[in-house]
Amino acid sequence: MMYKDRLVMERYSRQIMLPEIGVEGQERLLKASVLIVGLGGLGSPVALYLTGAGIGRIGLCDSDIVSISNLQRQILYSEQSEGWPKADSAYQRLSGLSSATSFDIWKDGLTPENAEDIISGYDLVVDCTDNHAVRYLIDDICLKLDKTWIYGAIEGLEGRISTFGRNGFRYTDLYPDREMLSAIPKAYGGVIGPVPGIIGSLQASEAIKLICGFGKTLIGKLLIFNLKDITLKILEL
Repeated sequence: MMYKDRLVMERYSRQIMLPEIGVEGQERLLKASVLIVGLGGLGSPVALYLTGAGIGRIGLCDSDIVSISNLQRQILYSEQSEGWPKADSAYQRLSGLSSATSFDIWKDGLTPENAEDIISGYDLVVDCTDNHAVRYLIDDICLKLDKTWIYGAIEGLEGRISTFGRNGFRYTDLYPDREMLSAIPKAYGGVIGPVPGIIGSLQASEAIKLICGFGKTLIGKLLIFNLKDITLKILEL
């Protein structure tokens, strides 16, 4: 493996023993690079689980700062993080979780000016944002660069996930009203912490499957989970 010392092999032993991952899959994770756009309710579990899984390089992209109202669901942060840039605070937490992972910090967020340069450096993009304009930007750049990206969104007690890339179906096809949706400011609706926790965990699982190359993925599908009714639907796109 890339890291042969006993401590690292022991660290990932519970993943390596899975036939779907094994030594080869763990090697792929350690060599992979993932950009996480948005470090809030979705980005917190995504970042924690991908770091824990041993992703070799992770980009932390968010221009926001930590506020006290974030802490109810954004589990990367503590009360002592209030007022800190999220990317810096996330790095402090995550760097202590895995010495096998290196981190890039993008405190300006993803913008039309920097998106292509940033995204070009990663194998996979995970969208954990809360506004349509950035998602359309990710969709455009990933199409241009032939990158796969994982979409996630929450609203109230419901969450949605899909994966775009290499099948011709785009986020723009799912939500064609680009001009109208891009004008909507980022969401401030109510939410309980477990909803982004569940959706973010599913996004992290999707990333691991895509990198290791096992199981069914959500390429060409939209998963809709409703916590209130405990229903899960997968729609063919």
